[in-house]
Amino acid sequence: MTTHNRRIFLKQATLLTGAFSATSLFSQAHAETFAQANKKIAHLTPQQAAQDEDYWATIQRAYSVSTNIMILNNGGVSPSPIVVQDAVERYNRLSNEGPSYYMWRILDQGREPLREKLALLGGCPPEEIAVNRNATEALNTIIYGLPLKAGDEVIGTKQDYPHMVQAYRQRASREGIVYKQLSFDFPIEDDDVIVKAYADAITPKTKLIHVTHIINWVGQIMPVRKIADMAHARGIEVICDGAHSFALLDYKIPDLHCDYFGTSLHKFLSAPIGSGMLWIKREKIEKVWPLLCDDTPNGPNIRKFENIGTRSFPIEQGIGEAVNFQLAIGTKRKEERIRYLKNYWAEKVLHIPKVKLHTSLKPEYSCAICGISIDGMTPGELDSTLFGTYKIHTTSIVIENIKCVRITPHVYTTLQDLDKLVRAIGKIAAKVK
Repeated sequence: MTTHNRRIFLKQATLLTGAFSATSLFSQAHAETFAQANKKIAHLTPQQAAQDEDYWATIQRAYSVSTNIMILNNGGVSPSPIVVQDAVERYNRLSNEGPSYYMWRILDQGREPLREKLALLGGCPPEEIAVNRNATEALNTIIYGLPLKAGDEVIGTKQDYPHMVQAYRQRASREGIVYKQLSFDFPIEDDDVIVKAYADAITPKTKLIHVTHIINWVGQIMPVRKIADMAHARGIEVICDGAHSFALLDYKIPDLHCDYFGTSLHKFLSAPIGSGMLWIKREKIEKVWPLLCDDTPNGPNIRKFENIGTRSFPIEQGIGEAVNFQLAIGTKRKEERIRYLKNYWAEKVLHIPKVKLHTSLKPEYSCAICGISIDGMTPGELDSTLFGTYKIHTTSIVIENIKCVRITPHVYTTLQDLDKLVRAIGKIAAKVK
């Protein structure tokens, strides 16, 4: 073998494994540092580790977030760690050296290792996982794919994500299914109240219940498992929107007892923007039609939901590196850190005159997201003032009975950032007449 051929062979051998090998970019950049940091806090509970600023400084340095603005809208989309960005850029450059070769003959071999990695994180068999682009695509695949007929009822809420609400309304308009929406006044600190509302809405024609695991507007954690158990006792299936809970809350997907699950990976997993995941209980795959065409649409292979044509192989490598990053921290440790950050600022503003929180601070009912309002200001005015005066980026929420500003930290957020947020809220509230 010539030196040139040997070089090509070694390059290809490395590419075949990429983010899913012992020589992943994460391993090269962070494995030793993270291992040492984890060793120092190994004796601490996740709740105790959440307050170890030296440990989290190690994590913070792995991100490249702007120093010009403070990003507190991670409930929309989160920045990726540098190593994830590097993976996408590296494999994008490689793809462009010869797209049809490097994409389909080399990088395409990363899809199955990625499926296995996501299954490990989700606590489920790989044959129940499909990789796609976001929660909307995953959940719309299920919503449009289920064999519902005219007169069949679906129960959701007015606080569910609009893209899912619109999907059910379209099926109602086009096919005559009946879409019923509950409405909740959050925060609610009683699971039984929520479960009873769903149960009371059930009729003999109810076929499906749609539950948002974490209400994205205000961060309410919904009792998915209790709702699913109640529904299953009545022969009703459950679809779970896990866009804001996956890689944030420490759970395994089967623990929710739902039948169908979709999530975005570019939120709390910090995977590349435009990445998502679909989960369907294995015995139910066969009856769900794919959103896009497949040669065996009623087959039992989860891969029938991945036929989107040419896709981004670099993003798949980036997802793999994001999972590496997540596993190195540990989901429970991450959950407790982000909850600690949310409570850190929220508890400090709770007693400021005119300030109102729209989210419970009890750990079983919220984690990262918290809604806030100031009497005398619209959500839009508060959002604009936070950014215009203090360069703090949040998002205003006005939907149904919810009117607030949503604030969402992430693992890269510092206490100094949150202290600045608290001071800003205090000054803004003091000026309102």
